[in-house]
Amino acid sequence: MPATLKDVAERAGVSRSAVSRTFTDGASVSGKMRRKVEKAAAELGYSPNFLARSLTTRRTKLIGLISNNFHNPIFLEVFDLFTRKLQERDLRPLLVNLSDETDPENSVRMLRQYSVDGVVVASSTLPPGFSKAFRDAGVPVVHSFGRYSTSPQVHVVGIDNRECGRMAAQAFVERGYKRVAFLGGPESATSTQDRFAGFQDALAAHPDMTLTHSFASAYSFDAGRAEMQRLLQEGPPAEAYFCGDDVLSIGVLSAIKDAGLAVPDDIGIIGLNDMEMAAWENIDLTTIRQPVAQIINSSVELIVAMLDEPDRYPEARLFPCTLVERGTLRPVR
Repeated sequence: MPATLKDVAERAGVSRSAVSRTFTDGASVSGKMRRKVEKAAAELGYSPNFLARSLTTRRTKLIGLISNNFHNPIFLEVFDLFTRKLQERDLRPLLVNLSDETDPENSVRMLRQYSVDGVVVASSTLPPGFSKAFRDAGVPVVHSFGRYSTSPQVHVVGIDNRECGRMAAQAFVERGYKRVAFLGGPESATSTQDRFAGFQDALAAHPDMTLTHSFASAYSFDAGRAEMQRLLQEGPPAEAYFCGDDVLSIGVLSAIKDAGLAVPDDIGIIGLNDMEMAAWENIDLTTIRQPVAQIINSSVELIVAMLDEPDRYPEARLFPCTLVERGTLRPVR
């Protein structure tokens, strides 16, 4: 049987409350007492029961980590970094899949059943209402990869998606493309809307260029491939596509190859995210890099701060993106 708090107290020759205080953050205990208890605990292989302790401290140290796009490989990187950073802060991530959820109140009820101390909504497609529902329920919340606002209702950490659209347009202008297209993710996603808006705005200054647009059903390989196959069947393709997401871009590349066309000789492609596989030799995707690690570090910093200051005034933190040159666009003229 695992060692208990009582076993440690008997081995150390102290009271049970002394053992409890030793393993409770912020509790008062002398250095001599701490050393005796920690020595006894190590000898017995004792580990504190954090769930039991939460009944006393009213803190579970559980942080709900919510997402709704498990088909996109970028979220493997996101989850890896988030879980590491939370655990480094002695917090425990509780991963929640909201792929089929449409009612934020259901999510709030589920997370409150687990008595989470806070929630991170890691999604660029869930509407702001999901984060706001947690705030209204009194749960500290941060929306990572959320939509930027000058007066956010919750903490938002992410990028300027409109600026990313402008960056993609400028890349096409510099390379002399004339017939360009936007192939976005779900039309309802705020990230899709903002990337397309920025792309349109920048191209408006170039009347010699023509713009078409379409939307995939999801940020996924299959959705990107299917949408590009449809476009190729309907008529001549554009010279270059801003796909709005790396995994969409990879699906588009697959459809182009199957059609007997070449990238970038026949069609240029630019993505967004710079996920790990974008740099693989057989993909070699030119893309706009989203600083995922910085966004996650900042999100964890905010959620930790909110545990001690739940009424902290909401702020929006934006991180700049950069163009990563690889092999799916022709060279700058």
